[in-house]
Amino acid sequence: MSDEPTTPGPEPTAAPEPAVPHDPGAVSGDEFAPTPAREQTGIIDLHDTQAIPSRRTEPQGDDAWFDVFGGEHPNDGAGVPARADSAWGSDRADALAEQAHRSAYAPPAAADPATGPAAAGAAPASGAGSPADPIAPETSGAAAAGHTAYAGPVPPGPADDPSAGASAAGTLLTAPAPARRRGRGRLGAGIVALCLLSGVIGGVAGQLVDDRVNLGGSTLPQPGPGATQRPAGSVANIAAVALPSVVTIKVDAGSQGSATGSGFVLDTKGHVLTNNHVVEPGVNGDIEVVLSNGDTEKATIVGRDTSYDLAVLKINRTDLKPLTLGASDQVVVGDQVIAVGAPLGLDQTVTTGIVSALNRPVQPGDPGEASYINAIQTDAAINPGNSGGPLLDMTGKVIGVNSAIARVPGTSGSTGGSIGLGFAIPSDQARRTADQLITTGKATHPVIGVQLNRTFSGEGAQVDDKADAVTSGGPAAKAGVKPGDVIVGFEGKRIRTPDQLIVSIRARAVGDTVSLKVQRDGKELELRMTLEADPAK
Repeated sequence: MSDEPTTPGPEPTAAPEPAVPHDPGAVSGDEFAPTPAREQTGIIDLHDTQAIPSRRTEPQGDDAWFDVFGGEHPNDGAGVPARADSAWGSDRADALAEQAHRSAYAPPAAADPATGPAAAGAAPASGAGSPADPIAPETSGAAAAGHTAYAGPVPPGPADDPSAGASAAGTLLTAPAPARRRGRGRLGAGIVALCLLSGVIGGVAGQLVDDRVNLGGSTLPQPGPGATQRPAGSVANIAAVALPSVVTIKVDAGSQGSATGSGFVLDTKGHVLTNNHVVEPGVNGDIEVVLSNGDTEKATIVGRDTSYDLAVLKINRTDLKPLTLGASDQVVVGDQVIAVGAPLGLDQTVTTGIVSALNRPVQPGDPGEASYINAIQTDAAINPGNSGGPLLDMTGKVIGVNSAIARVPGTSGSTGGSIGLGFAIPSDQARRTADQLITTGKATHPVIGVQLNRTFSGEGAQVDDKADAVTSGGPAAKAGVKPGDVIVGFEGKRIRTPDQLIVSIRARAVGDTVSLKVQRDGKELELRMTLEADPAK
């Protein structure tokens, strides 16, 4: 079977509604709040506050309530805001009114022993019932009986002066506060101070319990032990385990420039697996392997294979932990995967995605040196530099070697980047090839011994109709394949193109027995054959 490459042919907002003017007097079906003109409650600013009238007047119209409590003119009128020290709204005035109210209910002052009871019953200077003192008849008797008469709060006057308290017993409205009232005041102040102190202590204690006060100087909470641990099977946990085994490969090709790729540790002997196209420029140059901890090691090429796009390097380290190669034949579409590598030279990069397709025939490389990959397709972000890095499953095992990415038709290779279509060499194929490269320095390729017609436009892979198209004594000849036959099936899978047949054969091992379905003269035939190694390799 020919290994010549296949050259792909040409790629067969609504306008806003007008604002409706608001009618201050209207109430719509869903607008139940009163408009400003009918407002019955609200917040009044301090500069709009005035004295409340002594008696309530009937509202005059819809705006009467607002007229009472809000200033209606900036200069004069009933609605002019009152001063802050006016009779209503002043702390000083409130304090005086409260003092007068308390004084009206205060008990009488104790009688002076020097004057005796007679002093308490002395008539006022103006005489009882004198017109000059209209309230004397009501107060003098009560005072003589030892009771305080209530006359209501009055503005402060001489009665507030303790020195004048005994001069006019008949008109006494206030009395000096007893000493016990001052004691009560001090007791109340002490209780308030105790409450404040308790609040402060309680607040500090609560902060200490919440771990929000750090006596060391930091005020931010700190994560506890184990806060950075991740459960087994999570992307973070798998990445933490795999990253030390993933390396960055730097190639110095001298005048031809330099390149960067990825790879991963295969065993404890210092073998590293990567892509052939990563190390090929360094065949006659220098190759370095940069470990996850930053150590740099010189590397030598153990073996490489163009057809499989795989290569094995060797470094002088035996203390590295290898990654485990999984079984790619157990992978199904939709499996979650993790790609690790150095895309664009950014080492230790982790991306995630799923397996988006299987057995995708991919033929990267230049004509004459093309690779044939029966690839695992993934939407995990893969970019130049990811080549040679591992594609991991959710157990941390390698199921593929990242090798190629798709690019938009018509663009050059230098402008390629992740568009959600990346391709990896299946781990089953990578394992066989790596074993062969480590053992012999080269890999064997299974063949069936036919030459394919690249100009055939029908579905399937047609064997050339030349007499020597089927290798004499080869697997195909032994199975009965003839020139001109069209191979339409391989191992029960439909074959549509020559490349699909080639990658399907390359995915198998030398010595495997496979089945072919061929069309000949309008009939379909089932043939079986055993794959053999390519004698040219």
